[in-house]
Amino acid sequence: MKFTSSLLRAGIPLGICLLMARSEMLCAAEVPNFALLDDHGKSHELHRAEGRAVVLFFTGIGCPVARKNAGKLLELKRQFQDDVTVWLVDSELDVEPAAVTKEAAELGVESLPVLLDPKQALARSFAVERTAETIVLDTKTWSIVYRGALDDQLTEGAEKPAPSVCYAQQALTALLKGEAIPTAQTPAKGCLLTFAESNHAEEPVDYARDVAPILEQHCVACHRTGDIGPFAFSSYQAAKRKARMIEEVILTQRMPPWHADPHFGQFSNAAQLSAAETLTLLRWIHQGAPQGSDADPLAQPAPEAAEWPLGKPDYIVKLPHPEQIPATGVLDYRHIKVPSPVPGDAWLAAAVVKPGNRQVLHHAILYARFEGSGNDWGAPGVKIAGWAPGRMPGRLPEGTGIFLGHNAELEFELHYTTNGTPQTDDTEIGLYLLHEKPKLVYKTGMAIKLDFTIPPHAPEASSSATFRFAKDSLVYVLTPHMHRRGSCMKFDAVFPDGRTETLLSVPRFDFNWQTSYRLAQPLRVPAGTKIVCSGAFDNSDKNPSNPDATKTVHWGQQSWDEMFIGYVGYAELPPEKEETPAALQKAL
Repeated sequence: MKFTSSLLRAGIPLGICLLMARSEMLCAAEVPNFALLDDHGKSHELHRAEGRAVVLFFTGIGCPVARKNAGKLLELKRQFQDDVTVWLVDSELDVEPAAVTKEAAELGVESLPVLLDPKQALARSFAVERTAETIVLDTKTWSIVYRGALDDQLTEGAEKPAPSVCYAQQALTALLKGEAIPTAQTPAKGCLLTFAESNHAEEPVDYARDVAPILEQHCVACHRTGDIGPFAFSSYQAAKRKARMIEEVILTQRMPPWHADPHFGQFSNAAQLSAAETLTLLRWIHQGAPQGSDADPLAQPAPEAAEWPLGKPDYIVKLPHPEQIPATGVLDYRHIKVPSPVPGDAWLAAAVVKPGNRQVLHHAILYARFEGSGNDWGAPGVKIAGWAPGRMPGRLPEGTGIFLGHNAELEFELHYTTNGTPQTDDTEIGLYLLHEKPKLVYKTGMAIKLDFTIPPHAPEASSSATFRFAKDSLVYVLTPHMHRRGSCMKFDAVFPDGRTETLLSVPRFDFNWQTSYRLAQPLRVPAGTKIVCSGAFDNSDKNPSNPDATKTVHWGQQSWDEMFIGYVGYAELPPEKEETPAALQKAL
């Protein structure tokens, strides 16, 4: 669709442009990969789909053409069985998952996943304008072999007694036999979709005005010279070269790296693109990534970051010597012990990681062990600090602090990624002290599962664990932790009165991004409340991060082993004072 921009500028109506774009996409060698959640919160990725073909059927609540085709999709799945994956896709504006689930149940298609496209990114990238459009994808080439109506029975406002040509069925039969597709494209017959930016869809996107600010806000912090991103967004040309890759990482939701289901919880550190930002980038890419005006904001020198954003630390924790990182390979975590520089007992207001080499440092954590600190399963002590690309330094929640005992032993956990050349790293961590004991002690609890077994080739081995609050508490942060087979994790609060609330759902866990989700507002929970973490591991060949699908996997410290931990950052509240009879008499 790179020629769409020139067509719009030439005055050709948008509808004609989209029709030509659809034809161009049909001839394309490969469509972009994508990942979407279904109405039950489960993630589905195109490149992990089973079978020889994938059928996408764009639907919409209440659309008569889509509703009458529902049973045919079930029959299509029954006919082709495991050779074909069938997904319905709902790209309507502001649709609620519960409404989608209700309609699927009414139509009897609960067995078919209904993928939600709330930002309308998939519909835009595939140039879909109407519901009931059917797209058949070849999973060997990831190309479109057919698009259009499911068959010739239904159209807007009219209906034949029975179909005479079943286009999608013909295409699938020919594809599985290795024969030529009889009909590659027909007009889609269904309800017109309303797009969020329909009033501005024909306007050319300006790089300097519209695109560069989005890249600066969401991407440049990592994608700049000397940082963890594999390439830098340092100019218009650099952004244009990566236009197709930008489209794919948006559609697969790999970038920006934020993995929380938007239907549960609100978080102060949310990093996802808005629907408007998503569509702006996709429109720019589909218009051919034009520059528009001559200005190039990304080419301007970025202001130099402060060495210590919170000011000079009270103490600095240093590595014994610079770490050596090889040019290539997948590296395991490194654990390095050092003595605490703080001479006595202390309360921490903040601990800030200063990455030594952002090109290769993927994340860093600092733990502390001292008398009385305990030795929780899976962690080498009290967690003091953590950093990952894009994470902004900050102080602990107001009124809280972390206790650091005297003679503490500190332990760095460092995870490096290689970049093609040998590197060194001298990461440091700054400690900021409180001048007095805080009102609340910041703690990290764990919902942890130790005795699990993941069978070979298992695509969804489930696990669960529970953490219980002994006292009334405030919850601040939730952090899922698994290794390379980790697939998903959900945090549910189960209150003493039996009420349940989903606080966080991560339907597509990514080992490469150890994200902590900070609640926008602390959640007060009464004593006895439980945090129940439920999730799954993917030990199949479809998991591209899987070290070895033939292995039976158990708990272990190495990344080729597994863990199942739900970390909870919280503070216990002091008991409320009870009014004694003497105090009440005095008040009177």
